[in-house]
Amino acid sequence: MKKRSAMLLLSIMLAIVTVLSACGNSDSGNSNKGGSASPNASSDKKAPSDEKVTIKYYNWDNESTSPNTRALLDQFEKENPNIKVEHIVLVPGNSVEMLKKLDFLISSGEAIDVIGVPSLDAVIERASRGALAPLNDYYKAEGLVPEDEYFVNPKIDDNYYGMQNTTSYQFILMNKNALDEAGLPVPTYGWTWDDFREYAKKLNKGEGVDKRYGSYFHTWELYMNPPAQTVVRNPFRYEDGTTNYSDPTYKYFFQLRKDMEAVDKSAKPYADVLAAKLNYRTEFFNEDAAMILSGSWMVPDPGNLEQYPHDFVTAFAPVPLPPASAEPKDYEGGKYFVGGSHLAIGATSKNKEASFKLMRFLTTVESEFKTEFSGWKKSDPKPLIDRLIGGNAKMYDVDSLKNSLFSDKIEYLEASQVVTTFGSQLAKVQADSFSKFMLGNESIDDIQKQMVDEATKIIKENTK
Repeated sequence: MKKRSAMLLLSIMLAIVTVLSACGNSDSGNSNKGGSASPNASSDKKAPSDEKVTIKYYNWDNESTSPNTRALLDQFEKENPNIKVEHIVLVPGNSVEMLKKLDFLISSGEAIDVIGVPSLDAVIERASRGALAPLNDYYKAEGLVPEDEYFVNPKIDDNYYGMQNTTSYQFILMNKNALDEAGLPVPTYGWTWDDFREYAKKLNKGEGVDKRYGSYFHTWELYMNPPAQTVVRNPFRYEDGTTNYSDPTYKYFFQLRKDMEAVDKSAKPYADVLAAKLNYRTEFFNEDAAMILSGSWMVPDPGNLEQYPHDFVTAFAPVPLPPASAEPKDYEGGKYFVGGSHLAIGATSKNKEASFKLMRFLTTVESEFKTEFSGWKKSDPKPLIDRLIGGNAKMYDVDSLKNSLFSDKIEYLEASQVVTTFGSQLAKVQADSFSKFMLGNESIDDIQKQMVDEATKIIKENTK
C-alpha cells in the first residue's frame, strides 16, 4: 500500500514538472542565435495591451546628433505609449569603437534590442555570427516586401537582418564658375571617367603654387578605383566569392590616375597629397581643384561660408561610369552602389516585436530632426535638401544636385550576397599596391598580378 502511494505521488510530481517545463519553453524562439532559421514572430512573449516594455537603442551619436535622436524617440513613445526607449550611446561619434564595445556586450550575453550599425558589411558580419535576429516574420506580419521598402537589404541566404536607416550617396562636386569659364556644361548621368579626364584637362588653370588643378583625389579607398566602390556590389570580391582585383577596372583606373598626374598634370600628385596631409574640403573650396569625388555628407558645405569661405557656385554631377572597354565583370548596367547605416535587432532581445516597431518608425518617419538622407525608398528627400542647403541656396546649382541624386535614370544596386569579414585585409592589399604603382616604376600588369595573388591567398585562408 505504501509502495502504491509512493508511485502515485511520483506520477503526480512528474506531471507537474512536465507542465512547468512546457511553459518554460514557450519563448524558445527568441533564443535562436544560429542566424540560419527565421524566428517565429509569435514566439515573442505577448504582453497584455496595458503592460509597458522598455527597449534599448544602441548607437554612436555625438553631441550634435543625440538631441535629434531623443526627439525622434520621444515622438515614437508618444505614438506608442506602452513602449519606452532607452537611448544608449556606446562611443560618441566613433562607429568603429562603438562596434567593438557592442561585440563585447553581445559576447557577454547581454540582451540587445535595437542596434544602429554603420554599414552593410558590419551587419552581415554580425549576422553571420548569429548575433542578429532575422526579420522575415516581422516583415511578413506587416505585409512588407523589403525590396519595395529599402534600397539595400542585408541578407544571408533568404533571411533579412538589417533595415536601412540612412543613405549616403556619392557624386562629383564641381566649381560651376570654372565650368562656365571653360565653356563646359554640367555633366549628367551617363558620362564616363574618360569624360572626367577630359573635363579635368580643360579645367586646369595657372601654374605653380597658384595652380588650380582640374581635379583632386584624396587618399581613401574610394579614390583608388572608384568603379569598384561605386558601380558593383562588393568592392573586393565578385559575387562568386573570388577576388575582383583581376578586374579590368583596376588596370584602367590605376593607369588613369597616374596619367592624369604625370601626363595631363590635371590632378595633384599622390606623393604631395600624402606628404602634405591635405584636406579634401579645403582643396575644393580654396579653388585648388575644380572637381572632387565626394558624398552626400558634403551637401551642407557649399552653404557654410563661415567655415568654408568662397565665392563660386557649386554644381553636382553623378559619379562617372566606366567606359565600355573597362566595364567590371559584375557590372549591372550603370546601377550605383549606395552606402548608409542600418538598424538591426539583437538575437538576444526579449522584445523583438517592439524593437521592429521602433525600427520601422525610425526608418520611415518624415521629421525635421532627420539630418541624413533616408534609406526608405518612399521618403521625400526634397525637404531635407532644403534644410541642408539652408539660407545660402545661391551658392548651389540646386537642379544639378537633385539630378545627381534622384534622376529617373539613376538606379541602385541591391546588397552583395558575399559575406566578407576580412575586408580590412583586402583593403590593405589594394592600398599597398596602389601606392607601389603610383610612387614607383612597376608595370600595372605586374602590380595587378601581385594584388590578385595576395588577395586570393587571404580569401582562401579566411574561407576554409
